[in-house]
Amino acid sequence: MLSVLLAKLIATALVVVGVSISVGKLGPRLGGILAGTPIVLGPGYFFMLQERPADFIEVAALSTLHALVATLLFSLCFVATAQRMGALASLGLATLCWIPAALLFTLLPGGVWLALLLYAGVLLVAEVAKRALRLNQPVITATSGWLDLVLRGLLAGVLVSVATTLAARSGPLLSGMLVGFPVGLFTIGWTLHQRYGHDVARATVGAAQQGMLSLVAFALVTALLASVTPPMVTFLLSLAASIGVSAMLFLHSQRRVRRTLARCAHAEPTLREP
Repeated sequence: MLSVLLAKLIATALVVVGVSISVGKLGPRLGGILAGTPIVLGPGYFFMLQERPADFIEVAALSTLHALVATLLFSLCFVATAQRMGALASLGLATLCWIPAALLFTLLPGGVWLALLLYAGVLLVAEVAKRALRLNQPVITATSGWLDLVLRGLLAGVLVSVATTLAARSGPLLSGMLVGFPVGLFTIGWTLHQRYGHDVARATVGAAQQGMLSLVAFALVTALLASVTPPMVTFLLSLAASIGVSAMLFLHSQRRVRRTLARCAHAEPTLREP
């Protein structure tokens, strides 16, 4: 048992660290797409698909969808409190919001489509609330140090190994919920708050709300295909869906940036006229 846990922990940590390093090496276009990949959900479901039956995977993936809805509340809670509280206090409060929300959402009937509708509704509320808070958008050049990468990798590795080995014995609901815990947002919020202040941390965590759609795509495709296609086909199609959504979100953001720059360039000569 211990050897299995360690193997999963190390494998997941290597994936997380490897992807995080690649994001900085591949340039803004490919790096931005890769940043949206399911670096925690991916290893978690890779192991579960190899070890668990299809009905287990379906329930776990639905539980993950519900956990992702709760993650929107995690993000909103952190954004609302990080300005007045310290990093760990605001993250602790956000986690206390996430746990009961994730448990409550798993009790809802309706399957994956209701979960998807619920996610859309909560995302809309979260985006409206984020705009109402009028977050500052500071521009910084921030790079992840090795300590950040190792910490993120170890936390993700512990989460995946526990969720797919120990928690799996308690059933698919707990496994799916654990792999959906926002370990990435937790570590990012913590390190950015400590290094650059609450404005940078709040803006970054708030901006991640839309990017989570790639994780929703992964969990949705996994839930729909687990009992239809072979395990590895399910995994690859889910990963492709996640990368596709991440690519669309990234290209959309790039178009918005270009339009903003074009408007600024067009307005500048007008401002200079006597």
